[in-house]
Amino acid sequence: MALQHAKPGEVVDLRPLGGKLKDAKTAAIIKSEHFEAVRLIVLAGTEIAPHKVPGNIMLHCLEGRISLGLANSSITLGAGEWVYLTGGAIHALKGIEDSSLLLTILFGT
Repeated sequence: MALQHAKPGEVVDLRPLGGKLKDAKTAAIIKSEHFEAVRLIVLAGTEIAPHKVPGNIMLHCLEGRISLGLANSSITLGAGEWVYLTGGAIHALKGIEDSSLLLTILFGT
């Protein structure tokens, strides 16, 4: 079954999931020719191996805390914090706490 994407003008609730976070799954919000938005769930201890995407990306931590591994360093991103990476930048994620993030990928940039 295909995921239901938001329609233009449709309000999407991105408030913290709180107690429901443990059972939440990563879900695409919208994917178009120019960008993609995903609510990314990263539970404590979960690791996403180093990878890269072709477009510029933005990560906005909605709740929790993650470690973002970069080519030569790592940063911690906590609730309410936002970071931007250029397309092709190798990065990895590790959940420090159960976390949800808004991931936005800009294509063709």
